[in-house]
Order: sequence, then C-alpha cells, then structure tokens
Amino acid sequence: MLLETDEVKAQAKYVRMAPSKARRVLDQIRGRSYREALVILEFMPYRACEPITKVLRSAVANAEHNRGMNPVDLVINQAFADMGPSFRRFRPRAQGRAFKIKKPTCHITITVKPMEEA
Repeated sequence: MLLETDEVKAQAKYVRMAPSKARRVLDQIRGRSYREALVILEFMPYRACEPITKVLRSAVANAEHNRGMNPVDLVINQAFADMGPSFRRFRPRAQGRAFKIKKPTCHITITVKPMEEA
C-alpha cells in the first residue's frame, strides 16, 4: 500500500480537450524524472502538452513548497486523464434538423514522489 505522505498531486479540471488526446502525452512522461518530462513535453507536437506542463509544474511546486522536497529528485508516479462533462452544442442542418455536437472536457491528474535510492 502506498503512503500518502511521500506523494504530492496536482489536478487541472475541465480542460477543453478529449481525454484520449491527453492520455497519449501522459503515457510518454509517466515514470520519468521531472526534468526529463519537461524536455519531452517541450518538444512534443501536441496541443495537450501545454495544460499537462502546467499541472506538472504545479505538482512540483506543491512538493517543494508544502513538503520541502527537492525538485531534482522528483519522479512522476501517476499521470492520468479522466473524462469530464461534455458541452453539448447544436449545428443547424438541412430541412430544419439539428445535429448534436459534443465538446469533451477532461480532468488531468499528476502525482509526483521522491526518487528511490537503490
């Protein structure tokens, strides 16, 4: 069982993006060190990188400020994107019909913990 004391998390809620598009970026940084993840996020061509970078920086700032951890020693323990509520919009179509358009949102969560000495 994991202890809550050595993990620090940050969340971004209601991000206007499909969770599947955020997950393909989160899969690349999960398990990596903080610095390595920042470099990967900086050079990836996806729009999801910007909000994920903000959440990662927030998690590290929480660890540094609230727990006194060193940012150099932090590793991404968990990174996931859950489905949020979808905005529903309607587009007018032929003969008075309306087509529903769903604009998905997601909640991005990143958990960091100190690197384990081997």
